[in-house]
Amino acid sequence: QVQLVESGGGLVQAGGSLRLSCTASGRTFGSYNMGWFRQAPGKEREFVAAISWNSGITDYAGSVKGRFTISRDNAKNTVYLRMNSLRPEDTAVYYCARSKRISIVPATAQDNYDYWGQGTQVTVSS
Repeated sequence: QVQLVESGGGLVQAGGSLRLSCTASGRTFGSYNMGWFRQAPGKEREFVAAISWNSGITDYAGSVKGRFTISRDNAKNTVYLRMNSLRPEDTAVYYCARSKRISIVPATAQDNYDYWGQGTQVTVSS
């Protein structure tokens, strides 16, 4: 069992930056791959970024590539999402999730993830 808690969301002006954090309660991520997803009002939840815990290999949605960076800190049991050049269309609830698998390449489909955080709201004003 894993408990994931996101933090770092809030209100930011367009062009600004935020860093989201996701920490695992009680235990480490144990080499499981991690991902970030988001859901905007009236939209389906979509993939944002993922990282292979062991290899550090990352993957990004095309809409955030070049602006967002996913990273992890093994010692702190934490995965981050650094978001730069934020746009109003980035407004959404952001979720972190743990993959069902340990693999060198992270998965992007959400059915590959078995534990989910409660989400943190990111609002970008124009």
